[in-house]
Amino acid sequence: MIKKLIASGLSGILLSLAWPTYGFPLLLFIAFIPLLWLEYDIRQAEEKKGGLQVFLYSYLTFFIWNFVTTSWLYYSTPFGMWFAVAVNSLLMSFIFLIYHFLAKRVPFHISAIFLTSLWISFENLHLQWEFSWPWLNLGNAFSEYYHWIQWYEFTGTFGGTLWVWILNFIIFKSVLLYLQHKDIAILRGVAIKALLLIGIPIGISYYMFYQLSYEDEPQLETLILQPNINPYTEKYNTNDRSIGEVLNRLTQEKISSTTELVLAPETVFADGTELSQWDFSFGKNLSLKTINGHPQVNFLGGISFYEKITSEENVQKQTNFVKEGLWYNDYNSAFMVNAKDEDQIYHKSKLVVGVENFPYQSVLKPILGDAMIDLGGTVAMKTTQEDREVFHTLQNHRIAPIICYESVYGEYVTGYVRNEAQVLAIITNDAWWGNTQGHQQHLSYARLRAIENRRSVVRSANTGISAAINPKGEIIESLGYEKQGSLLVNVPIVKKITFYVRYGDYIARISLFMLIFVLLFAYTRRRGEV
Repeated sequence: MIKKLIASGLSGILLSLAWPTYGFPLLLFIAFIPLLWLEYDIRQAEEKKGGLQVFLYSYLTFFIWNFVTTSWLYYSTPFGMWFAVAVNSLLMSFIFLIYHFLAKRVPFHISAIFLTSLWISFENLHLQWEFSWPWLNLGNAFSEYYHWIQWYEFTGTFGGTLWVWILNFIIFKSVLLYLQHKDIAILRGVAIKALLLIGIPIGISYYMFYQLSYEDEPQLETLILQPNINPYTEKYNTNDRSIGEVLNRLTQEKISSTTELVLAPETVFADGTELSQWDFSFGKNLSLKTINGHPQVNFLGGISFYEKITSEENVQKQTNFVKEGLWYNDYNSAFMVNAKDEDQIYHKSKLVVGVENFPYQSVLKPILGDAMIDLGGTVAMKTTQEDREVFHTLQNHRIAPIICYESVYGEYVTGYVRNEAQVLAIITNDAWWGNTQGHQQHLSYARLRAIENRRSVVRSANTGISAAINPKGEIIESLGYEKQGSLLVNVPIVKKITFYVRYGDYIARISLFMLIFVLLFAYTRRRGEV
């Protein structure tokens, strides 16, 4: 039992130590081996209640990993943190339990394909369903080591997940063979395989990194604003007029005659503006005032909109009920204004679980009541839109307005690029989590979107870290956490369409097919047949 507890804990610790922004992702290539050995030992011994043991030990592994890497959620709400950690650990443990039962029926290589496919399918589920929480998808772990993963432009983050599982199973199989035969040649063989399987992709990536050049591309001069308004003590006690004064001051300090875009954070105008009154709102007028005297400039920022509804015919699934005969839609939106064109508005469509979207209300509300998992923002059911809106500047450059949590979703962001976005503009407010790994990981994941899409990223965060990232994933300039100020940056405007933009998460789709195939193979063949 002690050995199994140690193995379980060791896997959890290795997974935790591999995670950005403090970790070393090379550890991921061996992180699952102690847990795989534990499951194998239980299965070979045919112990009573073996399934329960696998479930409990794997739960310990995944609880350690989830807690160490995402406990910063506590600074937003203790309930949200414990719920996210407990439930995600539970789901991961079920994945391992399913693998345990199937591995009894099939050869090693088939069970390895099954677990790899099942895990990738689980990660894909986290990108799709209403309890979406893809923060710990394995491919995200390489975000700080962007030199290693330039090939994400072909695979997306699922390529990283596949890479991790291939190495874990190859090394684990060799360890089992060595324990059976005590032949040192087995260890030498797996060492060579591991070096090649790790070294070749990294070598290719470095070659791609140094071959790529964007010096000849046209440049977008962007002024990124970081007002540094504390959301707990200031933001929702400070009116739009006061915020506008801060934005205006920060803008005038650095704006130039060649600045094309001024970028402000998510819900920088947070008073609540009625959508039909936008033209007369403080948000619009203050934004135009900020860029007054610079007719070439476009102002992009975040705003909180609402829309009153008095006819039940117009009520949608995400509409909020007030009282009999009165409803409202609540939007977390991005807008862009300039001195000449029509205003452009986009409503956030990938919502934060609980705070912006109460998942599966019909089932969970009778159980949880109005409890929310507050991961950052204001508690309300948000209304979304179907299409990935792309804003057009006066110079006809196309900007993707990506709001906060949306930047964690790889294939989702490619939707902007397929709609001809040339630069990714991320507006966010990461202050809900304090000065923790939360905002650092969120910034780090933006590197992945830059590589996958080969697009520059300009990022305005209310309290930081605001940054500019080039299409290779390098942070070229940044403004630290809790610093008020601005960044005047030039980033390349790129039109190339990558393989990943064109085909999306095809690895996840192939994995689902393989998962079904292995299940059919396992439960239709005759027992004992190889």
